[in-house]
Amino acid sequence: MRLSDKLRSIGLAVILTWGWKRAVLALTAGALSSLAMAPFNAWPVLFLTFSIAVWLIDGAAAGRWRGVPAAALSGFWFGLGYFVPGLYWIGYAFFVDADTFAWLTPFAVLGLPAYLALFTAFGFALARLIWPRDASRVLALAVSLTVSEWLRGHLLSGFPWNAFGYALTEPLALAQTASLIGLWGMTFLAVAIFASPAVLIDGASRGRKPWRAPVAAVLVLAAMLAFGAFRLSQQPTSMVSGVKLRIMQPDLQQDAKFNYSAKAAVMQKYLTLSDRASGPHSTGVSDATILIWPESAFPFFLTKEADAMAQIADLLPKGTVLITGSVRAPDLPPNVRVTRAYNSIYVIDHDGSVLAVYDKLHLVPFGEYLPFQDWMEKLGLVQLTKVQGGYIPGTIRRTLDIPNAPRALPLICYEAIFPGNVVSRDDRPGWIVNVTNDGWFGISTGPYQHLQQARLRSIEEGLPLVRAANTGISAIIDPLGRIVAQLGLGTEGVLDAGLPAAIAPTIYARAGNIPAAVIVLVALAIVLRRRFVRRKA
Repeated sequence: MRLSDKLRSIGLAVILTWGWKRAVLALTAGALSSLAMAPFNAWPVLFLTFSIAVWLIDGAAAGRWRGVPAAALSGFWFGLGYFVPGLYWIGYAFFVDADTFAWLTPFAVLGLPAYLALFTAFGFALARLIWPRDASRVLALAVSLTVSEWLRGHLLSGFPWNAFGYALTEPLALAQTASLIGLWGMTFLAVAIFASPAVLIDGASRGRKPWRAPVAAVLVLAAMLAFGAFRLSQQPTSMVSGVKLRIMQPDLQQDAKFNYSAKAAVMQKYLTLSDRASGPHSTGVSDATILIWPESAFPFFLTKEADAMAQIADLLPKGTVLITGSVRAPDLPPNVRVTRAYNSIYVIDHDGSVLAVYDKLHLVPFGEYLPFQDWMEKLGLVQLTKVQGGYIPGTIRRTLDIPNAPRALPLICYEAIFPGNVVSRDDRPGWIVNVTNDGWFGISTGPYQHLQQARLRSIEEGLPLVRAANTGISAIIDPLGRIVAQLGLGTEGVLDAGLPAAIAPTIYARAGNIPAAVIVLVALAIVLRRRFVRRKA
């Protein structure tokens, strides 16, 4: 049997599959698709799984409206299969305080993926509504899943984790296309490219040339690689003169980070580690002009602990500043008990004075606040950080003035996963500082995925990113996504390096999602024309 005939038999078998076998097939295809994300980056598997997605929608053909629910159901199972192995690590967070939260683990590990799978179901359903019979149905799926992924990244505060476009971020040359079209443009290309082999089952009847779609996909991939290789070769990493970074990664257990009685031990570890020599020629923190500590570094309100501030002042030599995460108490009248707090970043000078503060804008649902907070607290529920009333969101995203360094854009934790919501067009910083605490998620795939997504923000915006993580992965990344230095997951240590210099604003930094929207609209026009012509014929 020829390869084309074998592929056609496989495609027809998928199309004709029904009932529980269809659900299992979609679930399996979705699960295999998760291997395209970090740390595996096995994106060639998507040539198979996205082709199966096309054939599943082909098989939902029992009339225009009757076929839509069938397509949606296939999309739900595909999405569930994709998100459960992709997000299993969220369950680790519920065992940090197992007595309080362990019983919620199934709701997190299955409930969140089931919610996110609704967006994939919508994408499949929308694709079925505009589904043509020729090769352009690959574009129909790309358009529909790009729309559904964009909605997933925005509705109900948004959660664009592991958007399909991240499959095209390894090798690094492929990821450079994000400087033109951003994550959502990359998502469109990923779906269109990886779904293209599905049309090889169409045969060559009525003048069809089904080989054109996969050939075009290969050419697009080759063009992306060529563009990326050229861009990387033309823009080597350069450093900002006079700026020396030191990132402290304490690898601190979560129970210590939220235990006030561990205050002295935590501070001592930070101070000792921050001044540790990193090599034979290192003299500790005096080598650095900027010392960076991770998110929510202390089990106390930093600026309300005079002894802690004094210890920081003793640590920092003149000319060195500390950038650190910390919970921050709101300004309240004297003797009023603090019940809520901000998740913040402080910039602290060598004399212990606070130079700048940023309060996190985009809080984590169920981690830092609860939807319908008051009502859910009455039911006895609390978020993982156990702050009554939830954290207080900040009000504005602004750059931080750093002495003797370019202005920095602060991003706390998963604020770095939101494309296009990073840099103000009229206040462009010189670098991005991302403090985070992935210690909630143990030694799992989650921190690798988080780094992958933060790295893409550098490429999109043309800005270096400096990342300090509690348990890892801390890294210094140049504006083209090259990792200059990093500390691995679950490692205690310090990381010394220079600060990469920013490059000129990218097309994405200047135009945002407009190029991606144009691509999607043009593809939609092609799909609708094909469907209209087919129905008229």
